[in-house]
Amino acid sequence: MGWGKSWDELKKLVEASEHPREYVVDAMFALQEQYGYLTDEAVEEVASLVGMSPLEVEELASFYDFIYRRPIGKFVIRICDGLVCSTEGGEELLAELENLLGIKLGETTRDGLFSLLPVCCIGFCDMAPAMVVNGEVYGRLTPEKIRGIIEKILLQGKPPKLLDW
Repeated sequence: MGWGKSWDELKKLVEASEHPREYVVDAMFALQEQYGYLTDEAVEEVASLVGMSPLEVEELASFYDFIYRRPIGKFVIRICDGLVCSTEGGEELLAELENLLGIKLGETTRDGLFSLLPVCCIGFCDMAPAMVVNGEVYGRLTPEKIRGIIEKILLQGKPPKLLDW
């Protein structure tokens, strides 16, 4: 899930902008992509670039679920814990993921490969239960499908496309 522009390209856009603050989220994502998460130093860089205080940037970072303020795994699994997914078997799937990965919700595997995080709703209610792995959305999940997705990630080194499984 990359922003797609380098930090230098983003800096040029911001410097030419009448309203540099409108790039604050893009800047956070760009530095997160560069460092793996939004470090304290990155918060300072973003603040300086867009003309905000570090506290304002921190407040925004804490608002967005997909901005990470601590190291995360190479593969971020976000399992929906919304009402529909929960009633459609989401808790069973969470237990399966925790068992497969050997971690609890909110943790990262020791090898740094997987992080397992909750997400309130991914808007895939018609395909509940659902999860997102590095931007790939999976729905109508079962324990078997989850095992297959994790196996493909380990074999291919990337999340399978929806049609691959």
